[in-house]
Amino acid sequence: MFRRIATLLASAAGRPALPPPPALPSPAFPSPTGDGPAICVAGGFPAVEAAEIMRGRVAFAGLPPVELGTGDVDWRADPHLSRSWALNLHALRWMAGLVAEYERSGRREFLDRATAVAADWVRSNPLGGKGVSPWAWAEHPVALRAPALVCLSAHVRAAWLRDSLLRHGGILADPARYREGHNHGLDQDIALLTVGCRLGHEPWRDLAIRRMTRSAEISIDAQGVLHEQAPRYGLYVHRRLGVALETIERCGAAVPPGLAARRRSLETYIGHATQPDGRMVPIGDSPAGTRPPGLPRPEDTVKVFDAGYVFGRTAWDDPGSAYYSIRFGPGRRLHGHEDHLGVTYRAQGRDVLVEAGFHSYERTPYRKWTISPQAHNVPVVVGADFREGTATRLVSSSVAADRQCYRLTDEAYGVGRTRTVLVGHGADLMAVLDAVPAGSALRSLWHFAPSLTVVAEGGGRVVLADGDWRVTLAQLAFPSGLPVGGQTVEHREIATGHLRTARVATVLSPPARAVLTLIVPGAGEPEITCSGGTVTVRTSGGPVSFPISLDGA
Repeated sequence: MFRRIATLLASAAGRPALPPPPALPSPAFPSPTGDGPAICVAGGFPAVEAAEIMRGRVAFAGLPPVELGTGDVDWRADPHLSRSWALNLHALRWMAGLVAEYERSGRREFLDRATAVAADWVRSNPLGGKGVSPWAWAEHPVALRAPALVCLSAHVRAAWLRDSLLRHGGILADPARYREGHNHGLDQDIALLTVGCRLGHEPWRDLAIRRMTRSAEISIDAQGVLHEQAPRYGLYVHRRLGVALETIERCGAAVPPGLAARRRSLETYIGHATQPDGRMVPIGDSPAGTRPPGLPRPEDTVKVFDAGYVFGRTAWDDPGSAYYSIRFGPGRRLHGHEDHLGVTYRAQGRDVLVEAGFHSYERTPYRKWTISPQAHNVPVVVGADFREGTATRLVSSSVAADRQCYRLTDEAYGVGRTRTVLVGHGADLMAVLDAVPAGSALRSLWHFAPSLTVVAEGGGRVVLADGDWRVTLAQLAFPSGLPVGGQTVEHREIATGHLRTARVATVLSPPARAVLTLIVPGAGEPEITCSGGTVTVRTSGGPVSFPISLDGA
């Protein structure tokens, strides 16, 4: 059959027939022979500029538009040398956008172009064929492409399309290709569910539901944290599970209660990881500009997640609320960064401490740097090698309405590294004590928001400004409480979104066995004293006192 289809398509295109594609992977179930609904969930595909595609121009992954032409497509094209661009080309979700435009407008030319693109893809990309792009049959493009082909099949009845769906279903059902517990695995399950429903093949439908239910149990913990170590992916999985649940219902199957419950539990994690200005905190591979839709907000203003996050704020529904995050927990995996002990801080309606964030998935030196400890607000041990993937323990925590204190420790550099974080609410202040054993020295790194520029430094202080607003970093020796001079101010590039960067001021402390860092928002010349082991800081909200050790704070 595949040989006949290839011959007919090639004849219509006026080119030699391609060799028949390899046989389907051995299916776990009998081949589908039925027919079912073509389920296309609203919002299941990204928005596209359909008119531009009709002119032969496509734009993917935030990169400049590319001329693909209005005839056959060069499926080997990779004009930006971008993994994300190539993936999107072969995912064919842009083709599904043409189908959606046809359904909206009734204009046949959109459906005709979608059909031509899909037929050209099938003809040009036989599984295992010579010269076929490696992205054609990579696991994630397959998972994203199958639902697009199903949407096309609602309007196009053709043997080549049904056979392609059969081939996609066989691949998606193959356990050797399945990414259990991963967001790609969820996309594979949605695709298999959609194909199985379209082909009237209940074994594939039921397999997809079983797999996604088990994957959700593996990847989303009892507190609602996704184990991929980037809050943005919690949002992605929440959205995709929404597509999955609707597809299950429309396919005539029962939604597993546990699957729906895991999706709901993600909302607590997403809510706490959303800053007061509505953007998600850019931890791990989370772009700085990601804004989740309105979800039920949690009640607690402070939340410790066992998977390795602390999120705190002074109030909900107040854009001027103070907000902070702290990282600990299992070693780096999937979309995580080497950010343990790292903090972010926002106060008085402004970003104060930020991290390098997510730039892209391209394998560049910059991408490697954004994952490294040096791209985060952490203490690094001088002259010691960093041990990738080291876990960090939250030793203690104390949470009250006006202040919270946390102590964390690890051996990421082969010696004990301890950080104690005190956050004042009401009178905004962050105090951080970093320490290593005698014989070692550390330097703490502090990346300030792009809007802040250094206006003064000296005497153990660095003052930064955004217009008339000021924030002060001050550092004290431990245990004496005397000012520590010798800070280094550098300028580094952080990611402010996908493929976007900005220069920021980064302050490095001088080498020391221990150093107390004070971040005082809204004050350019705060009075700071230390007497009898007690530090007092006059913040813009009034005086705050605490032990220099932060014990019992």
